[in-house]
Amino acid sequence: MAAGESLTPGSQQNPGRGTLHLLLDFMKMSVQLLKDGRRIQWNLTQFSMKVNIPGAGEAQIFCQCLQKVLLEIMFIHFVMKQQVKTLEQKMQPSLIYGFLIMLRSNQTLFSALNEEKVVLFLHLLGIDTNGHAHRPNSREYQENIKQVDEGVKEIASLIDNFYGNDGKTAFILTSDHGMTDWGSHGAGHPSETLTPLIVWGAGVNYPQKVRTQLFEDNFLKEWKLENLKRLDVNQADIAPLMASLIGVPFPLNSVGTLPLEYLNTSALFKAESMFTNAVQILEQFKVKMSQKKETTLSILFTPFKPLSASEQINFLKKIRLYIEQQKYDEAVSLCKTLINLALEGLSYYHTYDRLFLGLSIAVSFVGWTTYVILVIIKAHTNLTKTIPANKKKSTVLFYGFASAGMIITFFLLIQTCPWTYYIYCLLPVAVWYAVVKEIHVIQDLATNVLSLHIGQSTGFLLVCILGIEILVFSFFYRSALTVGLLVFAGWPVITQLWIQAKTKALIWTLLCVLLAIFPLMPVVGREPNIPLVIAAGLLTILISFFSLTSLCKNENKYRDNEDLKVYFYQMFSVALSTYVVGSTHNSLKIKQGLPVMNQIISWMTLVFSPVLLLLSPTFLFERLFSILLSLMSTYLLLSTGYEALFPLALFGLMFMWINMEQEALQHYGLSSKPKLAVFNFTCTVDITQFRQLHLDDVRRSFFFVFFIVTAFFGTGNIASINSFDPASVYCFLTVFSPFMMGGLLLLKVAIPFVLVSCAFEAVQVTTQLSSKSLFLIVLVISDIMALHFFFLVKDYGSWLDIGTSISHYVLVMSLTIFMMVMNGLAQLLTTQRLGLPRRNKHHSM
Repeated sequence: MAAGESLTPGSQQNPGRGTLHLLLDFMKMSVQLLKDGRRIQWNLTQFSMKVNIPGAGEAQIFCQCLQKVLLEIMFIHFVMKQQVKTLEQKMQPSLIYGFLIMLRSNQTLFSALNEEKVVLFLHLLGIDTNGHAHRPNSREYQENIKQVDEGVKEIASLIDNFYGNDGKTAFILTSDHGMTDWGSHGAGHPSETLTPLIVWGAGVNYPQKVRTQLFEDNFLKEWKLENLKRLDVNQADIAPLMASLIGVPFPLNSVGTLPLEYLNTSALFKAESMFTNAVQILEQFKVKMSQKKETTLSILFTPFKPLSASEQINFLKKIRLYIEQQKYDEAVSLCKTLINLALEGLSYYHTYDRLFLGLSIAVSFVGWTTYVILVIIKAHTNLTKTIPANKKKSTVLFYGFASAGMIITFFLLIQTCPWTYYIYCLLPVAVWYAVVKEIHVIQDLATNVLSLHIGQSTGFLLVCILGIEILVFSFFYRSALTVGLLVFAGWPVITQLWIQAKTKALIWTLLCVLLAIFPLMPVVGREPNIPLVIAAGLLTILISFFSLTSLCKNENKYRDNEDLKVYFYQMFSVALSTYVVGSTHNSLKIKQGLPVMNQIISWMTLVFSPVLLLLSPTFLFERLFSILLSLMSTYLLLSTGYEALFPLALFGLMFMWINMEQEALQHYGLSSKPKLAVFNFTCTVDITQFRQLHLDDVRRSFFFVFFIVTAFFGTGNIASINSFDPASVYCFLTVFSPFMMGGLLLLKVAIPFVLVSCAFEAVQVTTQLSSKSLFLIVLVISDIMALHFFFLVKDYGSWLDIGTSISHYVLVMSLTIFMMVMNGLAQLLTTQRLGLPRRNKHHSM
């Protein structure tokens, strides 16, 4: 017998949890139920027979359970009294045995445990932690499984002995999720959605021998169970199975179907149980239908035709007739048909208003995007003329839209709709009123567009659509970023910028191609490669030496060597981080743990890197270079593979982007070519020098959005958090701490964003581009993307499928706010400098 969740915590388990907390994890749910004569022991475990999880996983097990608080308190008291000092992986069976012995001296609790329908719930947590820390194919994980096997065997024997082997106890072993080879779960891969289910004991059918299986995978062969029939069920089906085994009504809101193959009962019992199951799910359907009917006008209500009132009666009558005629197989088959129809009907009424609300939200999106475009054209371009407002037309317009809003409100009121419906339906009225008020801007825009060559207008529109579609696809397929970067590589050729800056154009093209490789690589966390991290650190130091050599040649600017010392300190920090990464992982590999000195250095690097950054000069290239060194020293400590090279490639491209934008300004005659080498971030920007938007600024804003997306999806995706490898934080801690690890992970994700934001800050101030106009363009791009993701939001599939679709929508909706925050951080990092007392130089005569 193989079980899944460990009786012991993994090596990363926080020792501060202690014996008491661990035992509470798996004895938390001691409950007493009502009626019949069977008991059930249910263990959340992992390995053996497989259970298919079609959706997000249903955790509704026993809404009608009543927790035996007194029993739990007495168990806690017993554990504290024993003051157990043994290892956790060896103590659970003996503690449970001691607990059961103690109960014999307490008549009240002993009687409670001997009542009918007692449920003992054990949640064995350790193997989940062990799998994340060491991965399922590791020696530690396999040893943990062996310990769990022995522990479950002993506990099952203890329970049987306690009840005198009366044959009234049923056992269920199952798990809430599986795990991939690299230690993650939550997505839709079979290794994550196929979980174990082993049932034995009272009321449970015996295994059936077969010659062939219906499944083509090799799970049964691996366990040497290929001669026994495999019975797969949905995870939600376990709730009615448990209810049937102990003889209680099915959970009120359960959508599971009773798996009859698991029951060793009479055909009559099975038929009656399936009939009860069908009635229970049908009642949910009827409640949902009545709720929707009450909030919809009768002339607009469209019922679910396959289950009309007459059809429901026919189904129930036929099933009851079949049972009376002892045609149990026909009755069971008809029950399953009724259950499937009821579940379809539930889904129908759950999504009854989806089309209506979706269209309302889409209209709001389109209106809002249109309004932002009109604001950009009106306030930041020279395409419109100032026209005095016509008060009469404005009044008519206002009353017209106000009347429409009142009609919609009345319509929703008589249907007693939820308050959220009022927002969804009235928002388009307010938004489109604002759009129509700017009708003169629309007229001027239409005149300007019609005056352009139709080929140019169509081409520009197609390029915008293609660019946004590439951004949308990149959220699902990282390789779309590769396509976009290869297109970017040809930008100097398409716009003929290469003619005036051949060397810069060539370097730009090569860096675009280099960065395009990263989205084609596997997401981080699957295959650690510490030598690549060390190589990234050494490459950073090498680049630093070349940069410092060029800085030292500039005698006019660097007579004071204090500035150069800052760079040497930062280079030393990068070198130290490189050493710590290699040393730490070698130490962990030979099972010596995280060296204390390495841990101290890691945390000090994290704290003091920003300080060194703010001590560097604020000249454009010097400050950007200092930002790279500061961030790289921390990023290296959080890297486990090829992603350590990503910030270097990204920074190189950002560096060339700043230069190429200057060439573009000169190419279009928008500005004279400034000397970037002497540009200082601390120089006060004169807002009167901000220019009006040019068509090329749309491209510039799109580049920024594209690079921000690349900063995240270049080495991972939304599932990267799901696939988070604890090895990324081993330089900082090896004790399992979700919040601390999550914070370090977010810091790692944010570092590439900071690089892009700081580079764009340089582009913005050197091209005299207004932040307000920039973020309005970004807002338009993000709104168009959000409209895509709104229609792609899912409420079915795996946890990751549902969570990812929602995350995509939320991320894009908050893109503008996020960019504003990053812009503020970039201004802080580029313009601020800490002043330290400097030693005056004395020259001898």
